[in-house]
Amino acid sequence: MIVSQLTSKAQTTIPKPIRAALELHPGDALAYEILDGRVILTKVQSATRPDDPFRTFEEWHSEADTTAYADL
Repeated sequence: MIVSQLTSKAQTTIPKPIRAALELHPGDALAYEILDGRVILTKVQSATRPDDPFRTFEEWHSEADTTAYADL
């Protein structure tokens, strides 16, 4: 079993083995499904993700921007 902790801000880090298994990268969308008291975490395929009109602006596509605008 792989375990992570919940922070006081209700955040958690997805453990490395899970990120590797789902091939997760910064900016990937995740879907949560609650089924019989369990949560199923699934990587959302890019075709089903909402269109991002700003993705074409490469100058706005840095890790610093992702961090700065993550809560918007």
